[in-house]
Amino acid sequence: MLFEDLKNKYKSLQTTLKNTVSAFNVEKLHKRQKELVKIQEDPNLFKDAKNAQKVMIEATGLEKQLSLISNLQKNLSDTGEFIELAELENDNNLITDISNSLAKLNDDIDTFYLSSLLKGEYDSLNAILSLHAGAGGTEAQDWVSMLYRMFKMYANNNGFKVDELDYLAGDEAGIKSVSFRLSGLNAYGYLKAEKGVHRLVRISPFDSNARRHTSFASLEVMPEIENDTSIIIKDDELKIDTYRAGGAGGQHVNKTESAVRITHLPTGIVVQCQNERSQIQNRETAFKMLRGKLIEQKERMNQEKAGAISGELKKIEWGSQIRSYVFQPYTMVKDHRTNFENTDVTAVMNGKIEEFIFEYLKKSSTK
Repeated sequence: MLFEDLKNKYKSLQTTLKNTVSAFNVEKLHKRQKELVKIQEDPNLFKDAKNAQKVMIEATGLEKQLSLISNLQKNLSDTGEFIELAELENDNNLITDISNSLAKLNDDIDTFYLSSLLKGEYDSLNAILSLHAGAGGTEAQDWVSMLYRMFKMYANNNGFKVDELDYLAGDEAGIKSVSFRLSGLNAYGYLKAEKGVHRLVRISPFDSNARRHTSFASLEVMPEIENDTSIIIKDDELKIDTYRAGGAGGQHVNKTESAVRITHLPTGIVVQCQNERSQIQNRETAFKMLRGKLIEQKERMNQEKAGAISGELKKIEWGSQIRSYVFQPYTMVKDHRTNFENTDVTAVMNGKIEEFIFEYLKKSSTK
């Protein structure tokens, strides 16, 4: 009976993997890979550094996808042979090893399936995230620092590089606001699931009476876009200010005005960057942030028209949250869009948010 259960799990995984692979159109991926190889062989490619980088990123991502598909198919096939051998020899000692292999394959196929849901025009790009403290004062600012750590740990767990772009320290503790970039394939596709208001319920370490407090923080997520002809930014619609950059808590203030703040007058969108090495770099990054915000705004409006999950940013207060993190009197993290829950708050705060992202993307893809 034990071997029969293993074989049923194996067959189920076979079906899941087959259906997921079919969504990728592997033949088309191989064709594109050959095209990219020819492009990379062109000696003139690197005369245009930005285009060369774009080609290299696409080629690397495509190679990873095809390698992942091949490895999953091979590992699943090997596990199937392992099950047959163990059953033939009636070796019950191998059951635990096989069960562990099937569980890992299930997780790997889930991750692979998740990437198949990323079909948006900008999903493959880097993501720029901005966290802002809401209602709750010092407690909310501490909550921002906790979320910042959570997303950095998620990035570390999933191979994304993190670059801090702008930082405003809290009055007494924590962070008022912080902007940072996650670089890596599909960063925006995954992290767009996190945009919205995040709510914290816990006994505040800043309350001498040990009372329970509710705090809020909002997260904006936008793709990092070098250029997009569908978004036209006119010079006369911009207000550009420069100021002296400073580190956390006002430390290491620069003597030159290298930080840049850009206000887009028609929409009221404000972006700023102070953590790059020069004013030119800060200005370039700020423009990327502005383009990203305008694109994100455009996508959100299109989603709302289509009746999909918009992930819109609401007022940062009670009743507008996308997710609640409860530390007391019980432990629970619940996403209010998908109703997915996890009682292991510590794991979530250590960056284990993949399941929340997966459930959001699954629900979004059915709309």
